[in-house]
This record gives sequence, C-alpha cells and structure tokens, in this order.
Amino acid sequence: MQRKKLLSQRHPIFYFISIWEKRIRRRLTWIFDNKQYTKTTAKDKLPFRVKKHQSKLLKKLGATDMQLQYNKVDNLKIVIEKINGVLIKPGETFSFCKTVGLPTKRKGYKLGMELSFGKPRAGIGGGICQSTNLLHWLALHAPLEITERHHHSIDPFPDDGRVLPWASGAAIFYNYHDFQLTNNTQWTFQINLWLTEKLLEGEIRVSEELDFAYHVFEKNHKFIQQENEYFRTNEIWRKKIAKFRGGELIEKELIAKNFGKVMYQPKVFEIGN
Repeated sequence: MQRKKLLSQRHPIFYFISIWEKRIRRRLTWIFDNKQYTKTTAKDKLPFRVKKHQSKLLKKLGATDMQLQYNKVDNLKIVIEKINGVLIKPGETFSFCKTVGLPTKRKGYKLGMELSFGKPRAGIGGGICQSTNLLHWLALHAPLEITERHHHSIDPFPDDGRVLPWASGAAIFYNYHDFQLTNNTQWTFQINLWLTEKLLEGEIRVSEELDFAYHVFEKNHKFIQQENEYFRTNEIWRKKIAKFRGGELIEKELIAKNFGKVMYQPKVFEIGN
C-alpha cells in the first residue's frame, strides 16, 4: 500500500513554507520558554575531564562524492569556533542550533552530505552532524540531562570501521531538530572541540572531580528482514559506577530503543528475525 505524500513533499514551495514555519516557532520558543541558555565561553579548560572521544574525519560513504567530505571538514571548523570552550553552568541549557546558528554560504559553509527524506544529498552545512554525534556520546558519559535529541530513522550506509553503537548519534536540522543539554547539577561543565589532521576530537570537563563515571553499551543488536526490506534494531544502555568503591554499580538504565530502515542489503550472516 502506497503511503500518501505529506503536503511538504508534494511541491518545493510547500516544503520551504513548512521549514520556515517550524523555524519561526522555534525562535519564539527560545524567547518564551524561560530556559537560561549558555552564553559564556572560557579559553582556559576546567580542571577535570569527564570524557574524551574522537571520530574519523574522512570516510568513504557509498558512492557519494569525497569532495563533500573535504567540505564537511571546513564546515566543522566553523562549528568548532562557535562551540569550543562553552560553559554549561548550573541551571543552564546548551542548545546546538542557538549557539551555532543557521549554516549559510555567506558564513563560509560549503556543500556537505546530508540526509533528506532518507536519501543522501549535498546541502550547505552538510556533515556538521558529526559534531552532534560526538557531543551526544560525550554527554551520555556525564550527568547532564539530554533534553532534546533526534536521530535518523534510517541506516543509509554499511558500517565502515564503526566504533560506537548504531543510532547513538544526534541529528540536527536548523533549528527545529536541535540538540540540547541541561545542567541540573551543582557543577559547571565545559565542552571542548578541536581538529587534528585526521580526527574530530572532543571532551567534556567539569569544575570538580566526580566520584562516579558512566559506561555506555549496546544490547540486542540485530538486522531484521521483512519481505524485501531490511531493518535494524538495538538498545543503548548506561551503567553508573562508583569510581572509588571498586567500581560498584550505582545505577543501570535503558537510554534508547532504536529501530530504523536499512538502505542497503546486509550480509546474510548478520540478519536476525
């Protein structure tokens, strides 16, 4: 049975009207939601590291043009200028979209790869989701509340040296698909991002040493075949562990159950029912 197309999918004008209506709503939300958004950055790093991670900058994704990957690196440089050193003080909320702003050609953003209606395409500012993917993974290892996070409901490319669990990232689309972190603790946290020759690197630091840590892991990962289509599912879990009591388990929680359509044919031995 063929699904009816949304109005925004029937003609480009309806698509752009829909986007700008959502963007205006978000701008109004930023004004009237009574949240205290982050405004402060610091050149000096806070004294204690909570978590550090990195991701490979250049990847060959299917048949997509590698130039989009090189452009992505330039896009990430602009994002880093906006975010590096930002402080999330007690009671404050970090909003990626509010902090970074709308990616435009005038600001120096280039064509990078993005997903639109489940398909890869070139778009201005494409590829900056790599930074939110990294930020989400870091945040899962800190006592910050992830108050807004979206992820793609599809799996567009086969795993190529994947290190993190599938669907553990965070998709953004200015400004109504945002990534937000709220600090409901008594500590101040800091986000640091930087580039090396081959990697995007990042860390979360904190004003006082924490006596606990987090371990994030995947469970029940499998591919499912339904007629001629493939789907992927998994669960993301987190353990909170005492640092100074022999790794005693404090808490264990299910973070997310993920389910998405696979846009390629998985290897036969990977398929589960």
